[in-house]
Amino acid sequence: MTHSISLIDSAKRTISLEMQAIEHLKQRINADFEKACQLLLACKGRIVVVGMGKSGHIGRKIAATLASTGSPAFFVHPAEASHGDMGMITQNDVVLAISNSGTTNEVVTLIPLIQRMGIPFITMTGNAQSVMAQSAQVNLDTSVEKEACPLNLAPTSSTTVTLVLGDALAIALLEARGFTAEDFAFSHPGGALGRRLLLRVKDIMHQGDELPCVQPGMELKAALLEMTKKGLGMTLIVDEQNQLAGIFTDGDLRRALDKGIDVRQATIDELMTKGGKFVQPDMLAAQALKIMEDFKISQLPVLDAKQQTIGAITMHDLLRAGVI
Repeated sequence: MTHSISLIDSAKRTISLEMQAIEHLKQRINADFEKACQLLLACKGRIVVVGMGKSGHIGRKIAATLASTGSPAFFVHPAEASHGDMGMITQNDVVLAISNSGTTNEVVTLIPLIQRMGIPFITMTGNAQSVMAQSAQVNLDTSVEKEACPLNLAPTSSTTVTLVLGDALAIALLEARGFTAEDFAFSHPGGALGRRLLLRVKDIMHQGDELPCVQPGMELKAALLEMTKKGLGMTLIVDEQNQLAGIFTDGDLRRALDKGIDVRQATIDELMTKGGKFVQPDMLAAQALKIMEDFKISQLPVLDAKQQTIGAITMHDLLRAGVI
């Protein structure tokens, strides 16, 4: 039997209670938080996060967030730690244990082993007088006045507070380490940010036999054949010293036809765009994209440090590579 309640009112009540819990957490960010950060920053190994049940789920996320923001971390299930996985923890590590009650048996069992190893022990608990909190070098208070669950049973506000506190730790450490967007990209090489920040022009440019090139003075007919053969919608005009004289694109051809130029008699020198924009091989592909967008062009020659022509890159290349 379903009780007659407003589902929307229930949702708003839950959100309000969790917002209040987070606001109370904010007021408790103090010297203990700073001490925890210092212990984590001094860690020469990895941050080992442990927790059971819902705390374990939150712990996995916190470990993942720490790892992706420059603080090497991983999650160890405390019950498995008692059956062999304790060997995953070294004397260079720091243990971060999560438990709302602070009395979770599987975690408490590990405390003597952690103390024997002499490694820093940080806890996140809702009970500062608990065994876990009292055994820790620093305890971070995750207590809440009440759970969002109307029965005050299901972990809701408490897990939200713990998750937010974990994010606060990760970001504080990130900023203390001077972690950059490029560092983040190295942790996410398969993501869009990774592609934008790690991919270089040289990784996707056309070169060698793929590169459409003609010499100055050639008839336009020959240039059009080269463009058709290579399929990039353009050709570079390169002299005998491999210096870039200009570029000729589909757009240049349309403009020539609009002007009534006899393309059967014209030479490439008459119609090419001389000089123009170019990129270097070690530039980020995202920088090449910005140049294309700023100047409303779709192709760019690639020149090396000696201004030798070595390749070309197109908007389609950037699209295929996921930079756009």
